[in-house]
Amino acid sequence: MDKMDHTILEEEKNERLDKLVSSFKEEWSRSQVQQWMKEGLVTVNGKPGKANYKCVPGDLVEVAVPEPETPDIKPEDLDLDIYYEDADVLVVNKPKGMVVHPSYGHLTGTLVNGLMYHCKDLSGINGVLRPGIVHRIDKDTSGLLMVAKNDLAHEKLAKQLNDKTVTRKYYALVHGEIPHEAGTVDAPIARDPVDRKRMAVVDGGKHAVTHFRVLEHFHQYTFIECQLETGRTHQIRVHMKYIGYPLAGDPKYGPRKTIDFGGQVLHAGVLGFNHPRTNEYLEFEAPLPDDYRALLQQLRLES
Repeated sequence: MDKMDHTILEEEKNERLDKLVSSFKEEWSRSQVQQWMKEGLVTVNGKPGKANYKCVPGDLVEVAVPEPETPDIKPEDLDLDIYYEDADVLVVNKPKGMVVHPSYGHLTGTLVNGLMYHCKDLSGINGVLRPGIVHRIDKDTSGLLMVAKNDLAHEKLAKQLNDKTVTRKYYALVHGEIPHEAGTVDAPIARDPVDRKRMAVVDGGKHAVTHFRVLEHFHQYTFIECQLETGRTHQIRVHMKYIGYPLAGDPKYGPRKTIDFGGQVLHAGVLGFNHPRTNEYLEFEAPLPDDYRALLQQLRLES
């Protein structure tokens, strides 16, 4: 069940309900939202919402969308870059441009489709659309993910994420020249109250901490390593924008004039965790993709 609630803000006054709800998630189309309203899955102050309802500040909008019971998710041979695999866990290097799991209207070409082809045993804790998925990275972020092949492994890996004992290091190129060599961003993250398709630093949001250190300086850019202490949605992208150094190429959080890279210049390069059965610490490192390394080399020549 995909659940979401939202209290109407002053700036959302008189906005059509179907238009507002469709802005909550990128994959929610207006026509799909209108269908959910006909099915009574969208309510305003506890009563079924109508598409043309004009929102009033203070209204409580609730959306409850059940996952399809038998989605047609087919295994696909996507030639996955598997870094490690045993009976309990799998580590995969996801390419830029690949979505991690299927969603409404997007049931093919995802990492899950490839995993279902590669192996038949995946944990079912996160439901039929997300078998084996313990954590995610954004579509246009490349890099390492751990996948659970049974429910025991899933529970153990999820606990490590919750306990903040998983090592997760990302490599990012940001706008601006950071004057210090390292820093920590400790700022709560929640859905942006103005633009529901974005996250933002918001008072009362979920605790979020990102540590970073500078690896290389360029003219107008800085190459950094970020280590996540928490794992909020879009955390690095939001935190770096918040301190004035947004990710290069980022269509959602970066400046209008940025590098044409097909998405944010971000790579999940290091992943470490304790094996869910043996408790042995495992750590993996995936090198920067070719286009990322070529971009850095270009910047070196221009600096």
